[in-house]
Amino acid sequence: MPLIDPSHPLGNLLQRDRRYKLDAYMFVLEALSYAQETLNLGEEPPEEDLEARPVESSVPARSRSGKPKRRPAERHLTGQQLCEAARRYALQQYGFMARTVLGTWGIHSTRDLGEIVFNMIEIGQMRKTRKDKREDFHDVYDFDEAFTRDLSFSVPDNA
Repeated sequence: MPLIDPSHPLGNLLQRDRRYKLDAYMFVLEALSYAQETLNLGEEPPEEDLEARPVESSVPARSRSGKPKRRPAERHLTGQQLCEAARRYALQQYGFMARTVLGTWGIHSTRDLGEIVFNMIEIGQMRKTRKDKREDFHDVYDFDEAFTRDLSFSVPDNA
């Protein structure tokens, strides 16, 4: 398991909420990137719809030269879009073992994905709009069915 500094907001979160492993949080961030970059999901929300970042994460990142890094435009996904992206990403990465792998990290339903997202929002690692709520992640799909759909196996010809 990757180690994380306990003083980092994520390290502190892992101490407070032991339902999910660090890998679960990393998976959700990777699924978000996959959704935006590969699936081209999300759109830029109006600035007034975004909730403010917590103070500790509002300091701009700096490049090696000391100049503030320009952040890419934030593209917002709905809870349902992120759940579907997580499903596709898990199948791509882990195939028929996706449900089992996610389960070892504490992810057993789309509700768990929402809990992880809102934990990340709480520590300033993700943002939400004023319209977003935990319930957006409730029962988006059934894990048993979702991780068997779109799976295909091919048997090589013995020619």
